[in-house]
Amino acid sequence: MLFASALSCATALAEEEGQEKKRPLVICGPSGVGKGTLISKLLDEFPNGIGFSVSHTTRSPRPGEVNGVHYHFVSKPDMERMIANGEFVEYAHVHGNIYGTSKRAVSDVCEQGKVCVLDIDVQGAKLVSQANLDAFFIFIEPPSMEALEHRLRGRGTETEEKIQLRLRNASQELASLDLPIWDSRLVNDNLAETYKSLRDAVVAKCMK
Repeated sequence: MLFASALSCATALAEEEGQEKKRPLVICGPSGVGKGTLISKLLDEFPNGIGFSVSHTTRSPRPGEVNGVHYHFVSKPDMERMIANGEFVEYAHVHGNIYGTSKRAVSDVCEQGKVCVLDIDVQGAKLVSQANLDAFFIFIEPPSMEALEHRLRGRGTETEEKIQLRLRNASQELASLDLPIWDSRLVNDNLAETYKSLRDAVVAKCMK
């Protein structure tokens, strides 16, 4: 219910300002499937209607990633302190690091009357689904594990050990496809077509 309390304050503020409450959007999928690219396209097309909830992570930035834009990059002790203080909607240990969505990050988006986009893993999605919010859950699938491995290697930013870890975790995440929380599942085998399907779903389910 932490997520519910975080959104309730933001919703009240939006109602006071005459803004319509927007339905939150939860996007899941294995590392390397293209979630970041799809979310960036949404933000570019709807800068006044959609906002990204910037997650915290203890992993190091990849080349081109900006602190406070792609993630809030923090130390493990700081992350553990914030968790102990109850500052997160959800958090999970992934790929040997900790990822989490802070209450403040969600409220910052909702207070602007925007659709709040959460890019989180399956563990986090389960927690958000238990908060009884009217969020829209989308899972982005790779065309195949071979294609996913090709994308991960194409980044050129991961060690072999990290690639193998991400592939193992991807297999576990794909095993969750039968969970009842997913409102939509999209296979990202063509970026333009996948984005159109994502865009149409967001406009129909989150922005009206």
